[in-house]
Amino acid sequence: MSHVRHLYVHLPFCAHRCGYCDFVTVVGRNGQHDSYVDALLTELDLQRGVLADDVDTVFLGGGTPTFTEPAALARLLAALPAADEVTVEANPETVTPELAELLLTNGVNRVSLGAQSFEPRLLEVLERQASPDDVRGAVRTLRTAGFDNVSLDLIYGIPGQSEDDLDADLAEALALEPEHLSCYELEAKPGTRFTHAHGAELERQADAMEGYFELVVETLTVAGYRWYETANFCRTGARDLRAQHNLGYWRGRDYLGVGVGAVSTVAGSRRRNVASLPRYVAALAGGETSPCELEPIDSGTHAREVLMLGLRLDEPVVLAGVAEAVDHDALARLAASGLVELTANGRGDELRLTPRGRFLGDAVTADLIA
Repeated sequence: MSHVRHLYVHLPFCAHRCGYCDFVTVVGRNGQHDSYVDALLTELDLQRGVLADDVDTVFLGGGTPTFTEPAALARLLAALPAADEVTVEANPETVTPELAELLLTNGVNRVSLGAQSFEPRLLEVLERQASPDDVRGAVRTLRTAGFDNVSLDLIYGIPGQSEDDLDADLAEALALEPEHLSCYELEAKPGTRFTHAHGAELERQADAMEGYFELVVETLTVAGYRWYETANFCRTGARDLRAQHNLGYWRGRDYLGVGVGAVSTVAGSRRRNVASLPRYVAALAGGETSPCELEPIDSGTHAREVLMLGLRLDEPVVLAGVAEAVDHDALARLAASGLVELTANGRGDELRLTPRGRFLGDAVTADLIA
């Protein structure tokens, strides 16, 4: 059983909940940070047998992990297994020299900053608290502390955003020379206060998404970044700067998630921890595992997920591992249309989307899945 090499840790605390966010978060709760870390460490101890002796990646997501009280955050980091890549998500306004030193001395070697935009009026629409200067200052602070693996998140399709705004955001991001960039299409869930406030403009933006996507890819690849996953780009060179933790997900590897609302996929079963903070903490305080939902993953479901996620990458998917998920008539048709390519090597036939197919992405994949 001890084979899982990827660990996700969920820290739900935020200073403010943005209108478009649908993650498991809670605002403030400063007096509860210590008891939550206690619960995390208890769950990790209960699940320790699932993890391999050598863990490849650890990822602290949220929420805003760096909003967690420093002493509680340091205690958590010190107790986590060592890994080749240890990533912490951070909002720019939380990054101080003291925080950077805390992260570095506790084994963190990669920081993912939620910049989202460098245009103040768009940040206001997103209800983000950081200013563009906060983003620039956070990168400087991390560099001064010694971090040499910094990722920036950008969002496009924001209500009121134009192509020129996006072009300016990309230029601002590139000026900071991050090792990695994630550029996401804004997804506002139906029924949220964000969609009520910006519904008509979101519909207009939906029509512009294809052009935005092409601008992102062209700008970043011309700047020398590798477009290695649909929404993710990294600098090239001697180091492999792809997000190794996320690569584990995209390659269909098992992973352990601990924390409120966290998801795990282990040995053919998907586990979703309860999304209620009081219920999660109470269960672990009593030495029990978190209340959860369990979903069996049969071979067909696994093959479909590996195919769907694997085709987001610029590396091929081995066909033998996903053959039962492939509509072979569609494969022949898509290959003839120049959207999919099938090649042979020592591992057997391999499948990937062509550059043109990657721009159509989800539509091609949906057609390909049996």
